[in-house]
Parts: sequence; structure tokens; C-alpha cells
Amino acid sequence: MMYTVIYEKGPSSWGAYVPDLPGVISVGDSREEVESLIQEAIEFHLEGMREEGLPIPEASSFAGLVEIDSAA
Repeated sequence: MMYTVIYEKGPSSWGAYVPDLPGVISVGDSREEVESLIQEAIEFHLEGMREEGLPIPEASSFAGLVEIDSAA
């Protein structure tokens, strides 16, 4: 299963969150670090849901890019 992850660069760190898994977030010093940490956070979260017998949410979010004319 694949989930959409949103990555955001802050002034001194990177953040990531998963829209389909509320509360699953991560912060790291670099994009590479936050990518690794969010992968671990997703796996840990889903493992906990399985142990509690909760249904695993289907991936339903996606991200896209919208180009805006900078002269407008």
C-alpha cells in the first residue's frame, strides 16, 4: 500500500505528514532524514492499528502541483 506524504521545508528543519493517517507526522534535519522517519512512523502506526484490530485506512489522498504564471 502507498500513502501520500506531504513534505515541508521549514527555516531549520523538514516536516512530513500523511493526510490519510491523522497524527502521523515526523520532523528531521534533512529531507532524507524525514523521509526515513516518516516511513518508520507509518509502519509503527499501522502495526499498532493491526494489534488493536482497527481497520487500516485505504489511501485516498494525492498531491499535485499547480503552475501559476508569475507575471499574473
